[in-house]
Amino acid sequence: MAKEKKEMSFLDHLEELRWLLVRSSFAIVIVAVVAFFFSDFIFETILFGPKDPSFVTYTFFCELSKAIGVESFCVTELPFVIQNTDVEGQVSLLVWTCITVGFILAFPYILWEFWKFISPALYENERKNAKTFIFISSLLFFIGVLFGYYVIVPMSINFFATFSISSQIKNEFNIDSYIGLIKTSLIACGLFFELPIIIYFLTKLGLVTPKFLRDYRRYAIVIVLILAAIVTPPDVVSQIIVAIPLLLLYEVSIFISSVVVKNQLKDEQSSQRIQ
Repeated sequence: MAKEKKEMSFLDHLEELRWLLVRSSFAIVIVAVVAFFFSDFIFETILFGPKDPSFVTYTFFCELSKAIGVESFCVTELPFVIQNTDVEGQVSLLVWTCITVGFILAFPYILWEFWKFISPALYENERKNAKTFIFISSLLFFIGVLFGYYVIVPMSINFFATFSISSQIKNEFNIDSYIGLIKTSLIACGLFFELPIIIYFLTKLGLVTPKFLRDYRRYAIVIVLILAAIVTPPDVVSQIIVAIPLLLLYEVSIFISSVVVKNQLKDEQSSQRIQ
């Protein structure tokens, strides 16, 4: 019979957390170095892609609006230019962009490190689900990143590029502001799509219940609709397209929370019978 692992002290947990952060940072740096060699593709094709009126999202919404017979939403021009105003601006931008790419692509490994850190607090049957956890969490994160890139980013860029309070003002966006909008949108959407996973652990800890999520559903709907209205043009169709995936995530989170609570009740009933 294998010996049980000695219970770790608070300082031991801090040491484990420190090494988790060190290994995760090392992985991000390695991927960032690889991303450096593809910087031309990252900037010209990916980051500056939504600046092109022929970007796939604009084309899709244009065709969709024509098909359903609403006011045509076709982007023919994005009236803005991008400029750099700092001496070291482009060098700094290149470094931090590669680091951001490193974080996004190394996310599955970061999740693996996180799982190893929390696994001692889980039951044996839960530890066996490591691969499932990594796969689902990574899938949700990358779907969120793609949602941010193909929906949130082009909608935001189109809105800010065409918004004007006076014909005397020309839009000349700073490169840091432009790239910052994209990076923030991608990472924020990726992490937001982790909501079902977060709710799973919060329910396991007893901090969230299905009843709590259902009671606050109306507030969640209002917040999602407000966010959709902010990041999209004044077009009902585009607002609905943004809002629906976010609302579905919330409903999935409620379902997951319900399953966790039911399983906990079954385990409690089983243990009581055994006793």
